[in-house]
Amino acid sequence: MNKLFDISGKVAVVTGGSRGIGAMIARGFVEAGVRVYITARREEELRQTESELSQLGECIAVPGDLSSMDGVQAFATEVSRREPRLDILVNNAGATWGADIDVFPEGGWDKTMDLNVKSIFFLTQALLPALRSAASMEDPSRVINIGSVNGITHPHMNNYAYSASKAAVHQLTRHMGADLAPEGINVNAIAPGFFPSKMTAHMLAFEEEVAGRVPRRRLGDADDAAGTAIYLCSRAGAWVAGHTLALDGGFVANAG
Repeated sequence: MNKLFDISGKVAVVTGGSRGIGAMIARGFVEAGVRVYITARREEELRQTESELSQLGECIAVPGDLSSMDGVQAFATEVSRREPRLDILVNNAGATWGADIDVFPEGGWDKTMDLNVKSIFFLTQALLPALRSAASMEDPSRVINIGSVNGITHPHMNNYAYSASKAAVHQLTRHMGADLAPEGINVNAIAPGFFPSKMTAHMLAFEEEVAGRVPRRRLGDADDAAGTAIYLCSRAGAWVAGHTLALDGGFVANAG
């Protein structure tokens, strides 16, 4: 039974791995014996996370800005130079923008869509040779895209580009999941609910009220994020492809 969730010895990339859900997943992977590459735009914060996680296992920071095609290609080139075989890619890097519908700016829309959707597709594309090298039908390579419950239900916030981008991530996951599964690459998504992070910091002042909207009556934590990612990347999740798993304490079910 223990081998069902064993991912030791694998190599993973976690984008946006310096904080929030990305750091939670990266920590879980490192503790499970995975060599983990993390990337983020802010190098000081990235190096701090690298230092912390390196006390638990193998964590390697590679600074990068995935908001542009040049940044995506530069990061993919560096990863491929170091690791010709890649078992796991977690596309977590993301951005949000809030503004009333009458004044929502094109710049905020483009920034959100480029990082949340465009970079996922083109980074996965650039790393396909490494993912294919590690893939087999018995033990597929894994791609996990981080979506959001905001892409499933009405967010009741003015984050129009964010909710649209996350719905796009879920559809992209279905599309890529069906196309790449025959090659031994499983593509799935996790749609988190409320987790403590910089992106949700404005809501944490009302944590009790927010938790009260969740049937499980609490926010998500590091074990929830890491455990779900480990499941999808282990033998236990080897037959899951093209799906979006709502990791939300029942929030989506309660919304409908």
